Amino acid sequence: MCEIVSSFLYFSGFVCCLHGLLCSGEAKVGILFRFLCIFFEKYCKNNSFCIFAGYKYQIMSDKKGYRKLLNSEMERKSLEEFRDFRKIPLVVVLDNVRSLHNVGSVFRTCDAFLVEELILCGITGQPPHAEIRKTALGASESVKWSYFRDTKEAVSSLREDSYILLAGEQTEHSICLSNFEPDLNRKYALFLGNEVKGVQQEVLDNMDGVLEIPQEGTKHSLNISVSAGVFIWHFYRSFSG
Repeated sequence: MCEIVSSFLYFSGFVCCLHGLLCSGEAKVGILFRFLCIFFEKYCKNNSFCIFAGYKYQIMSDKKGYRKLLNSEMERKSLEEFRDFRKIPLVVVLDNVRSLHNVGSVFRTCDAFLVEELILCGITGQPPHAEIRKTALGASESVKWSYFRDTKEAVSSLREDSYILLAGEQTEHSICLSNFEPDLNRKYALFLGNEVKGVQQEVLDNMDGVLEIPQEGTKHSLNISVSAGVFIWHFYRSFSG
């Protein structure tokens, strides 16, 4: 079956290229190529793959390369599978984060690295919201989240549940992230702050520790969504083994 399809695609590709050169029917050629890619992906289960670049169309079998994976090849979990899957013992808390795009980005990172819960506090926007959806790409549906009007309420709730409370901030006596390894028998809450003011001082005063991302440039300032990715990856790497 695959050999027949491969031959068909070679011939079709040739015909389409010729048609494109003669008629400049670029849109039609592109649409047909896309259809052929989908057809080949669906019905051929060997290691062959399609490359589409300009008007070049090839079938390459059993050859090592760096082809982009199709969505169907990424083994993405369904919502139900994700919700039932074991999470890392990390809760991320956003303390008055202003940008809805940043909130959506953090949702997406929490989804990627199996964060237990995302807590939104104060002025931090909450789903459903179109601006959050733009960057979350559906992660606000998969990641468990909750809201507290005052961040100190989240501090009290998490401490009652025996979480170790850490903030991502630049302070005196902060711990360099590269020198920090979480206790695999404990669970953690990571507080990340406002884009301008950072984590509130009254919240910092109630932390068990502060983590700082080492930086060498002229700014010593990272966007909240970037910082979240660095911190969360550090925890994920430790807890996922």
